[in-house]
Amino acid sequence: MADLLQVIVLLPPVRCMTCGAPLGHLWEEFRRRVEAGEDPEKVLDSLGVYRYCCRRTLYTSIVYIEQVASYSTVRLNRLRAEGRVSEE
Repeated sequence: MADLLQVIVLLPPVRCMTCGAPLGHLWEEFRRRVEAGEDPEKVLDSLGVYRYCCRRTLYTSIVYIEQVASYSTVRLNRLRAEGRVSEE
């Protein structure tokens, strides 16, 4: 069962969930370039992904969820309640 979950987590987006534009053919290059240290915004621009819904679909895929989760208000509220983050 754990192997099945790991396979599911690594599935790239095939289409934009909002507009339906095909994105699967861009996934490998996007992932490779971002992992090599390029700025995701510049990579998306160079791949011709300009719609914010398509950009969101590629960037917020499961692989990058940990980066996005650091901005979660739920997580920040929990850390503040525990005294691990100061009020801003």
